[in-house]
Amino acid sequence: MAVPKFKKSRANTRTRRSAWKANNPKLQQVVVDGQSVLIPRRLVRAAKEGLIDVEQFS
Repeated sequence: MAVPKFKKSRANTRTRRSAWKANNPKLQQVVVDGQSVLIPRRLVRAAKEGLIDVEQFS
């Protein structure tokens, strides 16, 4: 594992950490029980099998 040769200041460390941003999940249109909803792709199978409630995504 790479190890820094010099100590980083607290301000530089916090600036680097605060620059991180989460990405919005990609949505996919799916028809479940006759209604079309946009849900994250990773939940498509669960929605089709009825394991999650798709009302919360409408």
